[in-house]
Amino acid sequence: MILYNSLGQTKQEFIPYFKGKVNMYTCGPTVYHYAHIGNLRTYIMEDVLEKYLRFAGYNVNRVMNITDVGHLSSDADTGEDKMLSGAKREHKTVMEIAKFYTDAFFADCEKLNIKRPDVVEPATNCIDEFINMITVLLQKGYAYTAGGNVYFDTSKLDTYYVFGNMNEEDLAVGVRDSVEEDENKRNKADFVLWFTKSKFDSQELKWDSPWGVGYPGWHIECSCISTKHNGEYLDIHCGGIDNAFPHHTNEIAQSEAYLGHKWCNYWFHVLHLNDARGKMSKSKGDFLTVSLLESKGYDPLVYRMFCLQSHYRKPLTFSYDSLDNTAKAYDKLIKKISALSKDGTPDTAKAEQYIYSFKEALDNDLNTSLGLTCVYDVLKSDLDDVTKIYLIDEFDKVLSLNLTKNEIKSNNSDNNEINAEVENLIAQRTKARAEKDWATADAIRDKLKEMNVVLVDTKDGIQWHFEN
Repeated sequence: MILYNSLGQTKQEFIPYFKGKVNMYTCGPTVYHYAHIGNLRTYIMEDVLEKYLRFAGYNVNRVMNITDVGHLSSDADTGEDKMLSGAKREHKTVMEIAKFYTDAFFADCEKLNIKRPDVVEPATNCIDEFINMITVLLQKGYAYTAGGNVYFDTSKLDTYYVFGNMNEEDLAVGVRDSVEEDENKRNKADFVLWFTKSKFDSQELKWDSPWGVGYPGWHIECSCISTKHNGEYLDIHCGGIDNAFPHHTNEIAQSEAYLGHKWCNYWFHVLHLNDARGKMSKSKGDFLTVSLLESKGYDPLVYRMFCLQSHYRKPLTFSYDSLDNTAKAYDKLIKKISALSKDGTPDTAKAEQYIYSFKEALDNDLNTSLGLTCVYDVLKSDLDDVTKIYLIDEFDKVLSLNLTKNEIKSNNSDNNEINAEVENLIAQRTKARAEKDWATADAIRDKLKEMNVVLVDTKDGIQWHFEN
């Protein structure tokens, strides 16, 4: 398997630390609001990666955090805690907000067929682990205290900006015009490991520590939760591209300083989902959610397919026109699969070449678009129906589009109503043609075409069927 590694910015052969086993970590949500569909694009692609690794025979342990404390509204470790902001917005406690939006996040994941990770750990469960790691960093000389806070000292590192195409002037948050400089820092790139009450008296969640009553910084949680459940050696760390700096950069700095060796070999970053205004963001107020798409009549799996049609390393632009096109393609695909006969035994020998093609597509830096093409190749092949269903079931272990389960469009209790609608439209078209009302006849013909209905003139009159 070849994966693009953000650490080095090259495609590399994937070789885990331990044969047959993959330790995987994905940055989880900050549960102060609903996830928008831009966030969920990242989780969909991480889900495909995990499922493909399992499909390829690996034993995967996937760990994800839930950020319920410590994530501030500025990358410069300034501003209000996002959880506190959410609690004020809705007049609830921070823990009430965390519970509600954690449940909402996993409800969205279920609708999108995103598998729940093997381990899900809220940051508030791991205060002792945070304190231990910070203590060790202080003992090793990688951290210092100033103004009541504990900071990581980036000057102790040989290399801090590790993801390439980054330079100190462009990326150091301390030099951005919009960010107030933290005078406690020795170096502008230093970041906070632990805040005390001296800085944020309004913070609702606080714990005793050797440095005073306070709470952890955002970056420390992922390092601690990963090492707690995946050990000292991590194979793949995933997240959105906006997390590469400073969050993932800081994770690497503190983790490798703490452990004393390289921590994670492969970094998997998913690029942004954009709309007409640019990158999607909760700060814009009006953002797209799974529930909003559902309210407009879209099956959430249509959005999943929309994401799979594009490569994870390319920005993806959302529009309702594009989603409509995907919805039509998805419905047509489900109808074709639903029409296949399920009787018989699959020819697994003949199926092997198609499984090989599917693996070849996903082995090439998780090319989900080619993976979808493999489904269409199977449908167009001369394989018998039951072998086609067998193969599509295999592919769907990774794609997770309910390809052989979602028959609501063409093979359920609504089928008679659909047939009746088609018959009625054909009768109206026949009448319009007899009356030389060509405009009406053409409009009905176009509507039938949109429904994938094929009309055939015979000596017994007009016959019809759904396009295969």
